[in-house]
Amino acid sequence: MKLCMIGTGYVGLVSGVCFADLGNDVTCVDKDISKINNLKKSIIPIYEPGLDELVKKNYKAGRLKFSTNIGESVKKSDIIFICVGTPTKRNSYEADLSQVFTVAKEISKNIKSFKIIINKSTVPVLTGDKVEKIIAKKVKKKLFSVVSNPEFLREGEAIRDFIYPDRVVIGTSNKSSNKKLKNLYSPLISKGAKYINTSRRAAELIKYASNAFLATKVTFINEIANLCEKLDINIEDVSIGIGTDKRIGGRFLRAGPAYGGSCFPKDTRALIDTAKKTKTSLSVINTVINSNEKRSEILLKRINKILNNKIKNKKITFLGVTFKANTDDMRESACLKMIPYLNNKGAKIKYYDPTGQKNEFRKLKNVQYKNNIKHACEKSDLIIIHTEWNEFKFLDLKKIVKKKNFILYDMRNIYSPDKMKKQNIKYFGIGR
Repeated sequence: MKLCMIGTGYVGLVSGVCFADLGNDVTCVDKDISKINNLKKSIIPIYEPGLDELVKKNYKAGRLKFSTNIGESVKKSDIIFICVGTPTKRNSYEADLSQVFTVAKEISKNIKSFKIIINKSTVPVLTGDKVEKIIAKKVKKKLFSVVSNPEFLREGEAIRDFIYPDRVVIGTSNKSSNKKLKNLYSPLISKGAKYINTSRRAAELIKYASNAFLATKVTFINEIANLCEKLDINIEDVSIGIGTDKRIGGRFLRAGPAYGGSCFPKDTRALIDTAKKTKTSLSVINTVINSNEKRSEILLKRINKILNNKIKNKKITFLGVTFKANTDDMRESACLKMIPYLNNKGAKIKYYDPTGQKNEFRKLKNVQYKNNIKHACEKSDLIIIHTEWNEFKFLDLKKIVKKKNFILYDMRNIYSPDKMKKQNIKYFGIGR
């Protein structure tokens, strides 16, 4: 099939490349000329394991193309995916849909034959209705169908999640569109993915409800971890004890920093905004948002306690600053609150992340990026493992730090407290 992905961010690029790898003719479109030129040279704008190899392979094979010409790309395609950003508006919980609507207007100018237009961006309920109205102003309804097809890709696991998804959700009542999309996704369905055909509005809500529930699990286990610390209980025992219940499951029951990234924060907020507009109470999700926003404050209080309220001039190292491992995404990372706070308190901070230096910290005095673990940890008073990268799991800290009385604050519970005690390393974890 001939597909057009509008937007070469995380969702558009990964989905487009994977569709091409399944044998489709895919054009990825973006208004950013430099990004498109770089993609033609196989220079990838995001960090995602395995993505660069797939881009090279499918671009070379001619199944994958990159363009800045949205009009020509729409005309040549049968199915158009809207994959642009839907960030939270400033000073509001509402999702900013301006990019979605701008793309819808552009699409409407270039429809000459029947097109399936898919919202793959995460959008509030009723967005599909609004996109349909925008396009219907210029195009007869028999020439297009607007469908909701939410994505469920985890950063760092996106290619695997695309190829082996739990489910494929298609929100449409148009039988012809449903048939074509079931055919498009047939290689994935044959591998065990459940194909779910719902109303368009239900598909839109499925995405938000899924993320809100997962965010609730993260926040729930973080709050239980706080209780564990006060009662001298190991949170990992509790996580295993409740996670083995098949009704609950162990995924997302790992205590740590606040949840972050491109999905949970903005999607929970947008869901609350939708609820307010319909005068519906979502008190559980409201509580989740409030608890998550306070999470970094709780961890900072613990850092204060660990350092006996003497932060000034302390040498603090952060290992990993992205919101999770296997991604370069800094959006809503807990470090964005913690590092500036500690910096303002007079700490001297070094950090290392496998994905490199971060613009967010360039202007902060006494915050330095180091290009390897050894230089980052050398002579540190406190080492904080913030992100669970594999290369942080087998460190010989005594050899790396070269300082007798350093402290390790393991925010991902990577290390065994008993083993740290045997090595005479002062150790703190989460919920332990």
